[in-house]
Amino acid sequence: MTPRAADRARYDRATAALDAPLALVDLEAFDANADDLVRRANGKPIRVASKSVRCRALLERVLARDGFAGIMSFTLAESLWLARAGFDDVLLAYPSADRASFAELARDPKLAAAVTVTVDDVAQLELIDAARAGGTEEVRVCLEMDTALRLLGGRVRIGALRSPARTPAQLAELARSVVRRPGFRLVGLMAYEGHVAGVGDAVAGRPLRSRAVRAMQAVARRELAERRAAVVGAVRAVAPDLDFVNGGGTGSVQHTAAESAVTEIAAGSGLYVPRLFDGYSSFSGRPAALFALPVVRRPGVGVVTVLGGGYPASGAAGRDRLPVPYLPEGLRYDPREGPGEVQTPLLGSPADDLRIGDKVWFRHAKAGELCERFDALRLVAGDRVVDTVPTYRGEGRTFL
Repeated sequence: MTPRAADRARYDRATAALDAPLALVDLEAFDANADDLVRRANGKPIRVASKSVRCRALLERVLARDGFAGIMSFTLAESLWLARAGFDDVLLAYPSADRASFAELARDPKLAAAVTVTVDDVAQLELIDAARAGGTEEVRVCLEMDTALRLLGGRVRIGALRSPARTPAQLAELARSVVRRPGFRLVGLMAYEGHVAGVGDAVAGRPLRSRAVRAMQAVARRELAERRAAVVGAVRAVAPDLDFVNGGGTGSVQHTAAESAVTEIAAGSGLYVPRLFDGYSSFSGRPAALFALPVVRRPGVGVVTVLGGGYPASGAAGRDRLPVPYLPEGLRYDPREGPGEVQTPLLGSPADDLRIGDKVWFRHAKAGELCERFDALRLVAGDRVVDTVPTYRGEGRTFL
């Protein structure tokens, strides 16, 4: 029996009394992935990206482990909800225009102490001030710097379109704007190098692309390390007592941790290890989050149909954004239909061994987005479901 076949047998035994669709997290794999992130961080704390987990119980589980500290959130409303739930170090990693939540933040001492908001433009500070509605609490602020690699005099840009602030001078001026403005305290700097952390460099069947990505990332890491150190120096000249400098992501943990200017690493997807994180040469994780769909039809030889399945991930549309049939091994989509809204045909010889009601296990393309499809996660240890915990959706929260 292959390791994957053994996992399928465990998952089927664990959920034998449960009807699909359902989602599970294999706790042994989850914990092993957490250990690997800590090993790669080499002593620097890991701030957990909540968008990649979207389950309070699992955020609590990982933050109880040595090597993890704090949450990186994705909306202001989520940040306040987590702070009210007892998480006392929440960094909102994206600028917000949620005026009602800013008003709540500015009038609540507990929330203001627990939540840090990210800005990259003075206009965002002005929006926060206009939204205070009389609230006088000091707002903790983190600056974001652009990490994109620019080549050929800026004519070629590689990296996400995020912050407009790129140079030490630009970040220092933004820091001065925060420091001069009453009601704000500058506490951090963050820089997410998505073109390094979020792009696989060992894509199966694509050797030329993989070599090109590795070459690009080597250049990008060198350029960014030098520029990030200069930016940190310039910002610390304005605000010497920064609490943190955050960088990285699951795919770049060990590289970012090696930079002396960085004090903490961000990661989250590496806990679940969705399919987009299969193609990395620097680490290999264990798939920990899966979902099962039930077989409901057998249209013919070598074909079964499962219920639902059209769960594409965000990003530029393409086959890599689709879930992948995982267990049993050897199933594939019908190229004319793909994963469907209400049903998904699957082709391959393993289909002939599946009966009506059997489960087919899938891996989502991205991490936390799986939780937007399910209200609960079944936590599996060995061949038993040891707990059932709500996702954000299961707690009635739809932040994005």
